[in-house]
Formats: sequence, structure tokens, C-alpha cells
Amino acid sequence: MKRDNLKKKDILKLINKNTGMPILYLNNFFDNILLIINDLLNRDKILKIKDFGTFKVSKKLKREGRNPKNKEKFIIKERNVLTFKASNNFNKKINYDKKI
Repeated sequence: MKRDNLKKKDILKLINKNTGMPILYLNNFFDNILLIINDLLNRDKILKIKDFGTFKVSKKLKREGRNPKNKEKFIIKERNVLTFKASNNFNKKINYDKKI
């Protein structure tokens, strides 16, 4: 089954439909939220949003990788990775109709 990726403009259209706020205003608002999140993560390396979840920046060290097709080895550069862990409340909201 093919996954439908959500685009920024899709989010803006949904918010516009629910609130009636202008798309241009929502676009600036959304960009500002992403900028704030980016700045906080660059500064603190962790961002907790109550009842939503935690974003965390971790450093991956340089390591040796291997192409599985031709077994060729190469170096994977050191880099930062972003992880997200949903809060218990958010998990409950997305799983409210599922029996465990």
C-alpha cells in the first residue's frame, strides 16, 4: 500500500478549513513555529511539548558502513539525528479505539 505524505500546504488548508484563518497568515505562523522548534533544538538538544511528546537531537559518530548489494565499504560521516517519542497522552489519543 502506498503511503500518502502530508505536505505543509495540506496542513495549512486543514487549519484554514477549521478556523477560517487566511493561508498567508497560517504559512507565516507555521514557519515561525518550525523556526522556534529548530532554534530550541539547536540550543538545548531536547524539546518537550506537554501532552504531545519529546524531540531529541543525538549525535551519531562516524562509522564504517557497507553497501549490501556490492559489499563495498565506506565511511558514514558524523551527523546529528532527530528522534521523537510521543507522550503517553498522545499515544492514548491515537490508540483510543484499539484493543491491546
